[in-house]
Parts: sequence; C-alpha cells; structure tokens
Amino acid sequence: MNIEKTLSVQKREGCGKGPSGRLRAEKLIPGVFYTANGENISVQAPVLPLEKIYGEMGHTTVFNLEIEDNGKKTLHPVLIWQVQFHPYKRAFTHIDFYGVDLDKEVTVDVPVEFVGTSRGVKLGGRLETYREMVRLCSKPLTMPQKITVDVTDMGINDTVTVSDLKLPENVRAIFDQNYALVSVISKSKDEEAEGENA
Repeated sequence: MNIEKTLSVQKREGCGKGPSGRLRAEKLIPGVFYTANGENISVQAPVLPLEKIYGEMGHTTVFNLEIEDNGKKTLHPVLIWQVQFHPYKRAFTHIDFYGVDLDKEVTVDVPVEFVGTSRGVKLGGRLETYREMVRLCSKPLTMPQKITVDVTDMGINDTVTVSDLKLPENVRAIFDQNYALVSVISKSKDEEAEGENA
C-alpha cells in the first residue's frame, strides 16, 4: 500500500505569538511535527494545500510530510494529530503532525457514519445515536477513514454496540466496556402526542 499524498512544509525558526501571527498574515500556518522517536520540529504549512489535505485525509489517513530545511528536503509518513481553529472563522491557527512508523500500530479516533432508515423507525420508533467516534488500533496504512454502520435491519429496542462492528482485517476497536453506538427506541407518550398534534 503506497502513500499517495504529500504536503510540503518548511522548517520554521521563530516561535510564540508574534512570529505565528506574522506567518498567518502570509497565509502560512504554524505547526509542530512530532517524530516517531519523540523529537519535535517546528514547521510552517501553506494554508490552501493544508486545507485540501485535511479535507481528504482527516485524522485517520497517512500522508507524507515533506520538510524543507535550508534547501534540504526530508519525507516523513504522518497523521494529522491536533488542529486548532480560529474561534469564529473556519480557519486554521495551528496544526500538529504525528510521525508514524508504518510497521507499528497506532490508535486513532475514527468517525462513525450511520446509513439507512431502520425498520424500527418506519414502525414508529426513534433512532438514538450515542457515539460519533470509535477508537481503533491498526497499522497506519490499514486504518479506515471512517466506519459505516447500516441501521436498516434494526428493529425497535435493537442496539448496535462497539463489539458488533464489522471492522476491516487487522483493525480492532479499543474499549473497556462494550458501549452502545446506536439504538432504536420506542417513542415516549409525549413524543407520540406531539406527532399526532403536528
């Protein structure tokens, strides 16, 4: 399995609010690359390529981070670890990249997508979702981008738990208790009355 995408960034020298603010004014986002062996390297990433790769990869898919340092370029397989956004503009203010060893497992919170209309809802029940993320462990290149749960066959009082998930080969869920992801529950009398009066 090859890594298809690459984001080119530059090593940066200045840290703190002043230099970071100047970078953002130049459409560059300050960030830190945490290597697989515990070092951290301050970098700056151009806004548009960063937005594009974040939209495609999220926090679950590995890509190459190409770091330029005084004309020398090095490639590192990474995941996007943490992203900070401006409080009211949908704009990056800081990003952390996490270097991975492709032969060692990583643990990542992966989005869960619920699809279909359940039998129970058609019979008057209500779909209740409890979790939007599930913590999975696998080698970086086999980590799924999302987990899809088809609720079509769920009847009233049915529940899908984390242990019910059909995960790709060599991917496992990390959990202490077998928690519920989604249930179809009976509507309460108040909700039924509201439905009749609507």
